[in-house]
Amino acid sequence: MSYKDILVFLDGSTDNNARMEFAFSLAQAHGARLTGVDVDAAAAFEGEWTERAKSLAETFHAVANRSGVHVRFKIADRNAAGWKDFYAHYADLLIATQPNPEAFGKVLSGVPEQVLMSAGVPMIVLPQGWKPRPVGKEVVIAWSPSAQATRVVHDAMPILARAEKVTAFAFDPPADREDADVEMLREHLLAHGIKIDIDMWSNAGDLSPIEALYASPALEEADLIVAGAYSHSRFREALFGGMTKSLLQQFSLPVLVSH
Repeated sequence: MSYKDILVFLDGSTDNNARMEFAFSLAQAHGARLTGVDVDAAAAFEGEWTERAKSLAETFHAVANRSGVHVRFKIADRNAAGWKDFYAHYADLLIATQPNPEAFGKVLSGVPEQVLMSAGVPMIVLPQGWKPRPVGKEVVIAWSPSAQATRVVHDAMPILARAEKVTAFAFDPPADREDADVEMLREHLLAHGIKIDIDMWSNAGDLSPIEALYASPALEEADLIVAGAYSHSRFREALFGGMTKSLLQQFSLPVLVSH
């Protein structure tokens, strides 16, 4: 069980090297081909981004030569406003970084949210300023009995199957003592050879699902969130911008998310 085609979005930002390093390490682990897609807008070739933007292909291929990963390099249409030219349909997994206000106008506007919403491919979103470290050893699933949660759990199977520890975080308390939803998730994943722990957040109070998730002990050692609660508007805003700064800063871990 593994990803065979991984795609990473490349740009002239200071987050690019960490994103690229992570993509290569994941491709090595899964024996996958890695496609790098240059999504710099025309404005990236002016000012402080210029040298980094111009050297993307050279840097990408230099890392490929050292790593032994089979790669492809593509350049997105600098005038493209949509996702159709970003090659996302031809991958099992996409890798991007949270939008950075400083990158506005320098990265094609469809990346990352519009691509995720339209391409039907799961994406790992790295936090701004993220430093490369192991990802996928201890995973927390933000679970809810929904289509979105079910989709992302199945999209994450190659990572869940390799994890040392998987915890399902359930925000909503059970309807009654006979509610077996999370136990059925446990049995379903066990059928795939994946053992999970369960963390029930039964006293929500005034906390949002995001706040409860980050208050959970399950996240203390976690290195990846599998975002089954993506349909929740506050989660989407926190991941892609538009919320208060303090809540946005809580996203210190990579998030694997599907739509």
